[in-house]
This record gives sequence, C-alpha cells and structure tokens, in this order.
Amino acid sequence: MKKAHRNLKKQEDGKIQLTDQLNEGALSKLKLIGKQLKDEEAKKQIAKQEMERQKRIEREKNKSFEELLDESNLDWKSYK
Repeated sequence: MKKAHRNLKKQEDGKIQLTDQLNEGALSKLKLIGKQLKDEEAKKQIAKQEMERQKRIEREKNKSFEELLDESNLDWKSYK
C-alpha cells in the first residue's frame, strides 16, 4: 500500500523517474551489471598499467652500453 501511495504522490508531482517505473528486481539487476562493468574496467586498467611496466622493464634490460652511458649522470672528466 505504501509503495502504491508513494508512486501516486510522485505522479501527482509530475516528476516520474525511471526508478519509479522499474520494479525492484530489474533495478537491482541493472545496478549489479553497472558494478560489474566498473570492476571489469578497473581490472583492464590495472592490466594495462602492468603491461606498460613490464615493457619498461624489458626496454631497460635490453639497453646497449651506449644508451646506459648517455643516461648516466656521472661527470667522467672529474675522474681523470
């Protein structure tokens, strides 16, 4: 009875929202799907970051001596 009264009151106000028209099962199902999509997106983002980190490590490992020397901050003139 309260639910029907609540729906009538909202219809009288002229502000009918989608949540008022959906039943509880459909609304909870949509919320669950939305949460699952957010979780999947977060997992994809984490996997992407991990892949980029692995690529960076692999590039660093495969650098030549010349590249490592160029990146060095040491001033070789001070050791002469």
